[in-house]
Amino acid sequence: MLRMIWLFIIMIVVIIGYKAYENTKQVVINKVELNQDEWTPNSSVTVLHLSDMHLENISITSEQLYEKLKQEPIDIIAITGDFLDRKRTIPKLVPYLDALNKLKPCYGMYAVFGNHDYVLKDNDFASLKNMLEQHGCKTLQNEQCLLNIEGYPVNIIGIDDYSTNRSDLESSYQYVKTGYNLVLTHDPNVVLDMNHCSFDYLLSGHFHGGQFLYPKPYHLVKMGKLARMKMIKGLHRYNDKPFYISEGLGQTGLNARIGSRPEITLHTLSVGKEMANAKIS
Repeated sequence: MLRMIWLFIIMIVVIIGYKAYENTKQVVINKVELNQDEWTPNSSVTVLHLSDMHLENISITSEQLYEKLKQEPIDIIAITGDFLDRKRTIPKLVPYLDALNKLKPCYGMYAVFGNHDYVLKDNDFASLKNMLEQHGCKTLQNEQCLLNIEGYPVNIIGIDDYSTNRSDLESSYQYVKTGYNLVLTHDPNVVLDMNHCSFDYLLSGHFHGGQFLYPKPYHLVKMGKLARMKMIKGLHRYNDKPFYISEGLGQTGLNARIGSRPEITLHTLSVGKEMANAKIS
């Protein structure tokens, strides 16, 4: 009898494990539109947002990624950290960067780093950064760059990883003047310290949507105040400023998900005027 019980338990664990792994292949494409009452078509910008690729545990190939997105008009590609955490994985990034370049973003590709990227030692981290730069991805570590999009100034502001105490808001905003402020960062908890910082939209990741979201994401409590405020994925506002937390494209630890899905997000922004409302579909 005891043996039968153990066999039953093992069978249940195997079934759950299989389904959890299969969930990592069910990539969702979410589209977010930020607009205002008076829409300005010639100032709309589409941003492809990827986060938390975790190339050690990713269930979508570079070819599949390209096929999912090849019909989408993309102006900017934004990647918000946690590419990998092992030196031997760095070459695996190349085909993904090649796929993203094939999408031909009108205004380029930009990235910030996450806590897992900083697990790499100095020379290995430099190799990761050089790999990104050599493949057309501008990396931002408490830096910013200014784009001119159809006559409108757009500031891409890259705030370094908050969870490893690398964020420097003063440096990140040092040369920012006027224009639309799009912030890229890995850990969204930084928004809690940005009361004095102007931004129109912020893109982040880090939480993986819980990854194991059953029965509740108790394990996220240690990951900062936002998780305790039940802000772990999707579109949110803090002090009336909109920010988005991606569920990420890869997984960390086990290559499995329960109650969450890998996510690709396309954000349509209107950079010509101040936003009054937001909707997600």
